[in-house]
This record gives sequence, structure tokens and C-alpha cells, in this order.
Amino acid sequence: MKVTVERAELLKSLSHVHRVVERRNTIPILANVLIRTGTNGLSLKATDLDLEVVETVPAEVGQDGATTVPAHVLYDIVRKLPDGSQVQLEAGGERGNLTVRAGRARFTLQTLPEADFPDLAAGDFSHSFKVKGAEFRRLVDKTQFAISTEETRYYLNGIYLHVADAAGTAKLRAVATDGHRLAQAELDAPEGSAGLPGVIVPRKTVAEIQKLLEDKDAEVTVSLSTTKIRVAVGAIVLTSKLIDGTFPDYGRVIPAGNDKILLVDKSDFAAAVDRVSTVSSERGRAVKLSIQDGKLILSVTNPDSGSATEELEVDYAAEPLDIGFNSRYLLDITSQLEGDTAELKLADPGSPTLVRDSTKTDSLYVLMPMRV
Repeated sequence: MKVTVERAELLKSLSHVHRVVERRNTIPILANVLIRTGTNGLSLKATDLDLEVVETVPAEVGQDGATTVPAHVLYDIVRKLPDGSQVQLEAGGERGNLTVRAGRARFTLQTLPEADFPDLAAGDFSHSFKVKGAEFRRLVDKTQFAISTEETRYYLNGIYLHVADAAGTAKLRAVATDGHRLAQAELDAPEGSAGLPGVIVPRKTVAEIQKLLEDKDAEVTVSLSTTKIRVAVGAIVLTSKLIDGTFPDYGRVIPAGNDKILLVDKSDFAAAVDRVSTVSSERGRAVKLSIQDGKLILSVTNPDSGSATEELEVDYAAEPLDIGFNSRYLLDITSQLEGDTAELKLADPGSPTLVRDSTKTDSLYVLMPMRV
């Protein structure tokens, strides 16, 4: 194999694919990136057996071939090469090493045979649809913070992606929950998504999708089967296994009868929660909301460090209510709201609260209260 590639192009591609590679591997080949020449240039591929990323970069191919080299080492080498340099990759010979040349710098890397490299992308996808990068990124951004990190409830370790009926309109909906809070976002179901199986996209895959969708003008092709998801953006194709589990009936958690409505300036509210929570305990993080006619008092009491209170003017006309929340969860949710006003629909101190933008209806959040 002999190929010449622009350093900037190679670095950009390696920055996408090397993230998939775990730094500690019991299977040596999984620490490597597969480099293969093709008609469109140079293809780079990395996998951790659950997730696979392939990207093709323009290159001048002198001799066809393929090999695998340590992903993080190659990434670090290319990262440290001078801007604008041409990188020449050459593999072959008796020892089967890969030689990396750029200017006067030369590196020789150990390789493993490409025949041993696992292939995740086999299998058919029953559904495929196209969606704008900005719209798909929004679905992911609005919900990923609520993904559970508790490994015992593995079916909550991802985003539940499915097509749902909302007042007679088909919506592509993303839902995530960790049992304490729930996030839901949706967009009009794209053509080709009808009859889509409900799937759980793993947390690591969600994080990689977010990074791939940095260009919000790009068009994304999403393909799904009951066991895999594939996301194609430009020259990058990400394929991942799905979580094999049943997502809970989240509709039962979303409160429908909360009749106490609190309207508050989002920025003022977030800043006040952040300020008073400074004295909260690291474990509890509880902030108490005392709501009465036109007034909200936020308070935190920590026996070890002291107390804090702050008062805000709000729009509230129901009976007075005292309720507690985890301050970090409150801040996570308010950071997702796009409008100026946050709307909280409350019932009582022990029931879940519904939070949403006062103007937008395509996303909602549910937060369980804390005892304060």
C-alpha cells in the first residue's frame, strides 16, 4: 500500500474515528484503525465491537492495499506534524510495518493484519430516512442529559427513538430518563420512518452522533433495524448495535392533571438556583421552592455550611406550595429551554412536575421532587 494524503484531511478523519477506540483493550486489534485504499481515496475504520465509524478522505493512491495500526499513536503523530504537510503512508515488505512520512519526519509503526479486523456493518436495515442535521442534533441534544448512567438498569442507558402519534400527527420522538427526570423531544416524522421499530440508542453512540452533527446544514441518513442503527453524514458512516431491552412506558410518568402553573423568567430562575445551591450539600443538592401569589422564594439549608435564600417575582395564581428539587437537575432542564420564560406545571410536593418552554411545544421535561 502506498498513499499520499493532506495532513488536515487525515487529522480531521482520525479525530472522528479514534474516539471510538478504547484506550485499554484485551483484544489487540481493537486498539487499531483499519486503513484501506479505495476508488474514492483512503478509508479509515475503527470499532469497539458495539460501535463502528468509517470515514473516507481524498487521497492520491499509488498502490492499493490495507493494514491496521494503533489508532491513538497514529492520531498523535498526525496531530504533531506541521500544518499543510503531505503525509505519505506506505505498508508492505517482509516485516509488514507501516511507514509514515511527512517532510523530514519518518515513523515506522507495528501493524496487525487487516483480515483480523472485525466487521460490524453486516445485515439489512428495514427502515431508512433522511433528516436535516440540525433537526436530528436537536433531538439528541434535548434529551441526552437525562440518560441514566446506572448500569443495572441497562435499558435506560440510551435514548429511546420511535415514531409516536401526537394528536393525529406522526412524530419522530426521542425520550431519555434516569428515573429522577425525563426528557422528551420530537419532530415531524420524516418520510420513510413509518412503522419504525422503537429502539434504544446507547449513550456512547449518542455522544458520537452529537460530534458528527457539528455541521448543522448537513443532511443525515438514518437507517435502522431491530438490532442496529446506522447514521451517515457526508463521508462518515457510523454503525452501532442497539440496547437489547424494553424501554418503560414513559407516557405514564408524564403528568396530565397538574393544574398549578408557575411562569418564571428562565435566566433569572437558573441564576437564582445556581446561587442558592452554592451552600447545598454535595450529596443532597436539594433546593426548596416556596411559591405563593406572584412570589417565589428559593432556599437551601445545609447543617454543615449554612443557608441561603433568594426571592423572585413570578406569575403564579394558585394556592401556595412548598416543593423541593435537585438543583443540578433543575439547571440541566432550564439550560435546554430556548424561550425566555420557563413554565412549571405543579400538583403537590410529592408528585412529578412538568417543565417546558412557554412558547415551544416540541419538547417537555418531567422532574421528580425531593423531600426538603
